[in-house]
Amino acid sequence: MTDTSPRPGGEPSLGQLIGKMTETMSALVRDEIQLAQAQLTEKGKALGTGGALFAVAGLFGLFGLGWLLHAAFLALAGVLPGWAAALIVAGSVLLIAAIAALFGKAKMDKAPAPETKENIQKDIDAIKAGVGS
Repeated sequence: MTDTSPRPGGEPSLGQLIGKMTETMSALVRDEIQLAQAQLTEKGKALGTGGALFAVAGLFGLFGLGWLLHAAFLALAGVLPGWAAALIVAGSVLLIAAIAALFGKAKMDKAPAPETKENIQKDIDAIKAGVGS
């Protein structure tokens, strides 16, 4: 049998220290996993709500844009042949769509990622510093 009582002077034994360290590491890893899950859940909810609102806005914007484009076509058709007016309006719409897609991609690339890896590395460094002292 092993002696689990503290050593003389109140210092814990090596076995007790290792047991406490593994217990603490397990708790830290579990907590980091729970934190990552919470962060991903929160981000998923925000993205889902934002996506739904963008879909609604896009639908109504599309109908309004259709009417505006039709008005632009009719205005240009009074000055130019119908085919030329249609090409000008269609080219303008495609150019705006390309620019919007580029800006949207840039915004999505800048979305922050969960900081789980950095937090785990900080925990490992703290444990190493505690064991080394």
